[in-house]
Amino acid sequence: MSLRIVSFAFVLLAAGAVACNKDESAQNKPQLTQREKDSILANSLIPGAKAVKKTMTVADSVAARQGRMIDTGQQNP
Repeated sequence: MSLRIVSFAFVLLAAGAVACNKDESAQNKPQLTQREKDSILANSLIPGAKAVKKTMTVADSVAARQGRMIDTGQQNP
């Protein structure tokens, strides 16, 4: 066998190993929840990030208020 054929075979095997390795790393990557994605967006400097942060703050406030209302048994404050 010539050196050219051996080199070509080695390159093909190396490319195959790299391609297989990428698939495994994509499966091991943790998936972010929508809340985590929104939090990353809210803390960025892109336009509209402040609106996302404000929306998340309001949603948290509403959820906390609903929790307090359920605890105290109030229907309407």
